Amino acid sequence: MGTGRQRKNFIPSGSATPASIPATSHVNNRNLMKNHLGGVIFGCNNTTIKECLSKQLFGLPAEHFMYVKNIDAGLALFLLNYSNRKLYGIFEAASSGQMNIDPYAWTTDGSDRTKYPAQVQIRVQLQCQPLPEEQFKPVISDNYYNGSHFWFELDHAQASKLMSLLSSRPTAASTVAPQNTRWRYPFLNVPSNDSRDEIEDEQLMKKEEDLIYMKLRELTHNRKYSDLSSMRAEDATPVNDVRTWHNDVTEAQISFAKGNEKRNFDSFDYPSVITLLIQGMEELKAFKIDQNQKLSCLENKLVEAEQEIESLKCRCKTLESKSLPLTTKVDEMNMESQNDCEQDIGELIFLVGGYDGKSLLSALDSYSPMHDVIMPLQSMNIARSYASVAILKDELYIFGGGDGSLWIDTVESYDLPNNQWTMRPPLNVKKGCLAGATLNDKIFAIGGGNGTESFADVEMFDIDVGHWISTRSMLQKRYALAAAELNGALYAVGGYNGTNYLKSAERFDPREHSWHNIGSMNTPRGCHSLAILNEKIYAIGGYDGTAMIPSTEIFDPRVGSWMTGEPINQSRGYFAAPVLKGSIYLIGGVESGETIIETVERYVDGQGWQATNLGAIGKRCFLSAISYLNG
Repeated sequence: MGTGRQRKNFIPSGSATPASIPATSHVNNRNLMKNHLGGVIFGCNNTTIKECLSKQLFGLPAEHFMYVKNIDAGLALFLLNYSNRKLYGIFEAASSGQMNIDPYAWTTDGSDRTKYPAQVQIRVQLQCQPLPEEQFKPVISDNYYNGSHFWFELDHAQASKLMSLLSSRPTAASTVAPQNTRWRYPFLNVPSNDSRDEIEDEQLMKKEEDLIYMKLRELTHNRKYSDLSSMRAEDATPVNDVRTWHNDVTEAQISFAKGNEKRNFDSFDYPSVITLLIQGMEELKAFKIDQNQKLSCLENKLVEAEQEIESLKCRCKTLESKSLPLTTKVDEMNMESQNDCEQDIGELIFLVGGYDGKSLLSALDSYSPMHDVIMPLQSMNIARSYASVAILKDELYIFGGGDGSLWIDTVESYDLPNNQWTMRPPLNVKKGCLAGATLNDKIFAIGGGNGTESFADVEMFDIDVGHWISTRSMLQKRYALAAAELNGALYAVGGYNGTNYLKSAERFDPREHSWHNIGSMNTPRGCHSLAILNEKIYAIGGYDGTAMIPSTEIFDPRVGSWMTGEPINQSRGYFAAPVLKGSIYLIGGVESGETIIETVERYVDGQGWQATNLGAIGKRCFLSAISYLNG
């Protein structure tokens, strides 16, 4: 919605998507996992706020879908009006975050597609007076990446504090109920400069207070308000009473908004009851804040403990790996059925970095599909995901990607005989979701993006030159693309150009030093993988702009066109598709709904895709993978 300057950032959908990035060097979201997401702030302005409230719909540009898709019904939501820099609330999600709930929202006449397709349906949880920025900024100060822009994702502690601030400023319910809705919640009044509206609001608030008092008097016969002032954190009964009271008051507000109740009250008791009410509410708020702080502290300790456990596991594996050479016998790795078979480098797939559902990984592992054995090798210097990998002169190079908070330009190479990583010259530009391939003893880093924009740029690394050189750019910008080398040419397929997912593919001929279109696939796709098998290119799975897809398409350079292949068994994106001994292996990834996949599929020409019972790798996504002997 109208949120200041417009950006055309790209964030592939499915969470498994890389972080969106503001028009700065910062990543535009915090990468909070779904269980750590306590709330989300949406944006609007004086023009769009009315439609937000009348349609019960909030929206953000497509690049924010990375975290909008993590919203489930009931999550706390807030609305920032960029025109007056005030925060409105308290709202909650009435649906999960989705793309294009209303494809024509916030457009002039409904003829154009919306600029804010990352959407969620909402309802009002509690109608409050808006918070000016000087009041809400201290609560989310860690989210500000410059003077006026901040990340919209909130953890549980931040969301709770904002709700506490807003709930201390309740306002009267609107008497205008939305049409065609099943929700029985009033909407916020749109801010107005008309002083008459302010007078009417004050009058309405006074009537509301009278109605609340009436309801309290009815409840007094069954409850003792003095219990509220003696409420202890460990005593659950007063909390339940107050919650019941809050529900009753909410019903009273709604009844008043409908004009269905007209009652009188004895004004003599009004001050004492209101005093007791305020005391109880203040103690309830203090209790909630204390509990949220304790919960946040426990969550932080749990994360630290999990990280320490993972670190200890990696250290143990590393120590074990140092006592075992890479070409170790399988019976030394507890493979009882094949005691005399040695593990050769040509039988291994190398898995680099990624995410296992708990943390980003710096791990390098060798994996043998023949024996379903994974062995840890020396870890990288940093954890990274959304990176690309290539082999140059018998060393494995990993470049670009993200470290969980920023896109990076660092490059490392792995020396297999010495089990050692070496830092290499960085890329010219920080980027992630790029593709990589080796051609004529040079590594090509192709496309990608930094969240602010998608790139058509191509960088080339020549080990004799010792740094990355800009070379001929692609014909189109491509983010979350896939690339490969075949018969002395580079192929770049699919991806996202900042507006749409692409069907097109192009080829780079080093003799002509130029890129050429080679036709289009039947389905647009990004976040997919390419595999080269029997001198054909397989474009597998990925995301088409709506969902993860299972389709496979095959390009034969001798024919010069794409044809539909057998679909994979499980839709997935952000996976790896290394080729080993004439088979394509699909490893990890995510499916729609952000579930990390731990199954492995295998393709053999003439036999199609087959599910396997390989389970040694476990959950892993956003990884890079390669075999030393492809095909």
